[in-house]
Amino acid sequence: MTKPIMPRSFGRLWTAATISSVGDGATAAALPLMAVVLDSDPLVVSLVTVAVFAPYPLAGLFAGALVDRWDRRRTMWVADAGRAALLALTVVAGMLGWLSIPVLLAVAFLLGSAGLFFDVAAQAYLPDLLDRDQTLLRRANGYLRGGSSAGGQFAGPPAGSFLFAAGRMLPFAADALSFVASAVLIRTLPRTPVPERDPGRSVWADAKEGFGYVLKDKLLLGLSLRPAVGNLAFGAFGAVLVLFAQGELKLHSAGFGLLLSAEAAGGLLGAMVLAGPVEKLLGTGTALTVTALVEGGATLAFGLARDPWFAGAMFAVLGCAMGTTMVLGASLRQVIVPARLMGRVAAATRLVGASAAPLGAVLGGWLAAQAGLRVPYLAASGVLVSMTLVTITMTSNKRVEAALARAKASPAMAAA
Repeated sequence: MTKPIMPRSFGRLWTAATISSVGDGATAAALPLMAVVLDSDPLVVSLVTVAVFAPYPLAGLFAGALVDRWDRRRTMWVADAGRAALLALTVVAGMLGWLSIPVLLAVAFLLGSAGLFFDVAAQAYLPDLLDRDQTLLRRANGYLRGGSSAGGQFAGPPAGSFLFAAGRMLPFAADALSFVASAVLIRTLPRTPVPERDPGRSVWADAKEGFGYVLKDKLLLGLSLRPAVGNLAFGAFGAVLVLFAQGELKLHSAGFGLLLSAEAAGGLLGAMVLAGPVEKLLGTGTALTVTALVEGGATLAFGLARDPWFAGAMFAVLGCAMGTTMVLGASLRQVIVPARLMGRVAAATRLVGASAAPLGAVLGGWLAAQAGLRVPYLAASGVLVSMTLVTITMTSNKRVEAALARAKASPAMAAA
């Protein structure tokens, strides 16, 4: 059998995504630093981070419905151009002394809103670009995930911190340029058809259809529940991670940075190297179950660890399993969901996941305060394993193969 060939246009998409990820990482480091300069209240500083993610639960379903009505390529480059313009205005405001916490919150919220539309449009565009080929989609998602991790976690944050020290507006200017470059590259990508729709339907009706489509299909529901519960668990222990690293593992700032790098390195390995072989060996459904169980086991081992090197190794294993899961789940969803619903299904999945993370953070902080810093990790492990057992039949190989067969026989029907 001839191995499917990745189109050259995907290279431009990957380059655009990776460049903007570096800029995003720089801004992610610079936003809280700027907030501290303007107001040192921890609650106020945390609100800036919350503002970036607030659009997902507030407007996620509507964004998906709109993306399914629009040209996806145009949505992506317009979102990038909008972010570039917003960051350029932020630089000007900073130079003129007009920045304040309310302005910074507005900037963070608008950046998150544009990012929401870009992410949903990209998830919907990729299956059309790659003709819904599962092998190509898995490879493409692995490359995109790897580029995002390398840029957003490894290169971007240190660069943002360095640039902020050199000049407070420099990280925002650099991110603006990264979005300009991304927008230019995305405009060169081939057009894909805009899905047909009933012109008489409202955006609300379209949004409800997308969410209902996920709820009614057991496979899609299982694919959505696992990352949602994962975000709940990771939000719980992520909220106290720095305290756990300092108090239980006796790590200082440099050691904490290495710990985060271990998780990111594991994620790269899982997304770019292991996802394909694991899927081929076990089948997509079983692979998703195994990686979810590994996540639960690695979380438990990390929470019980006393040696920082062992903890780092378990954090890398956790990142590896997460990277593999995210690539396999996204690729499967892009194959089995009809093109006309892809934006709404992607948005519904992100909405559920984005809503779970803040709840998990609150629960994690409460558990740590009530019972100790190790308890959030033990609880998170239990939640991860329990949800895996609940969804094991929902995402079985048999159910996956049946959905793929329907999608191949009739792409318009897919998982319907």
